[in-house]
Amino acid sequence: MPFLDHLEELRWRILKSLLAVAIALIFTFWLTTASGIDVIGIVTHPIEPYLHGKHLVITGPVEKFTLLLQAAVALAVVLAFPVVGYQIWSFLAPALAPKEKKVLVPALIAATVLFLAGIAMSVFVFVPVTMSLMEKLPGDSLDQMFMASEYFGFLFAISLAFGVLFELPIVILVLTAIGLITPQFLTKYRRHAAVGTLIICEIVTPGDFIISTLMLWIPVYGLYEVSIIVSRFVYRARLKREREAEISGGVAG
Repeated sequence: MPFLDHLEELRWRILKSLLAVAIALIFTFWLTTASGIDVIGIVTHPIEPYLHGKHLVITGPVEKFTLLLQAAVALAVVLAFPVVGYQIWSFLAPALAPKEKKVLVPALIAATVLFLAGIAMSVFVFVPVTMSLMEKLPGDSLDQMFMASEYFGFLFAISLAFGVLFELPIVILVLTAIGLITPQFLTKYRRHAAVGTLIICEIVTPGDFIISTLMLWIPVYGLYEVSIIVSRFVYRARLKREREAEISGGVAG
């Protein structure tokens, strides 16, 4: 297919993905604003024990609507993800060999599972533990008031950080599959990876609590070690394909 035709197909794939998100947004907007479901209450549940019977505070006349709209957009992206993933698959599939097609689908599924696992850990483990640490700090002369916008911003940022960092194994496997890195390289620079991931986790986690940083770093670095093991299988498979291609090329010659 000519280059311009590829661009035309990509344009239609993007438009279909955006249409799927728009349709999902109509449903999620109704879900968050008119269905009677307390979406804000559900999202607030992880810190409910630390509110001590109080509620999140809003300061603007339209802030509640803004928060609900943001929640609707986030839910719409999640609901539309299967359609978006299918569009990505359909665009890439013609350029892939049969074996690569078999690998791509599990990789996309694994990426989705890891991303959701990162979000789940941030919401159900990281946020409650962080709030518990904050509550234990001295300051009885202070009255704490939780702003809704700040909490939702914090929750979104930390969930996104966890989800993205949990994609590390997929990134490593892709780089191994295309030949940019090898298991030997990953093993050689294991200590550098440990320090680098620790620094990144320190940057993305709020405050200076070493415990909260370790809560993110331990699973991320654990995934790095798992990636080394899995990358060996990918690397051996790639070398085997290259040898078979050389043999078939020599026979043909």
